[in-house]
Amino acid sequence: MNESPSEDKAVKLVNKDTIGQLKVELDPNKRITTEQQHEQSVAIYDILDENYFALEHHDGPYCLHMRTDSRHIYFDVRDSQEHPLTGFVMALGPFRRIIKDYFEVCETYYDAIRTKSPSQIQAIDMGRRALHNEGAELLISRIQKYIDTDKPTSRRMFTLICVMIARK
Repeated sequence: MNESPSEDKAVKLVNKDTIGQLKVELDPNKRITTEQQHEQSVAIYDILDENYFALEHHDGPYCLHMRTDSRHIYFDVRDSQEHPLTGFVMALGPFRRIIKDYFEVCETYYDAIRTKSPSQIQAIDMGRRALHNEGAELLISRIQKYIDTDKPTSRRMFTLICVMIARK
């Protein structure tokens, strides 16, 4: 007989493939803009609010640590008690063009918010979103042998990577 899972079981199923904690280590020698700080805060909040993140042979919720040396992003995945599960390094070279273009469009977007018409802002935002999607898709393809994730989670992680390597 088909029975729907109890609330406790449903919660466990939902939390099984999620990031429960996220720790982003920024370079203390780099300054980030107010807009970048805001983007980072929103991305972290959104990831913790709703995400899909799964490791083969391990159940979550996971604690994800991210840091950079400006050439690589280091992913350190731990269980909820901070015991290491896996870690890997991803080179940023394949992302350089997308990130450079994304930064330029974001700068144009923030300037446009102050001075342009809503239709001009919308056009710039569409370009920004397209680059963001391109970055998210590339991220999924680069980490898929380590982590299974969805596009919304990948988009938010791409935002964090952009903030982590920002040179302001």
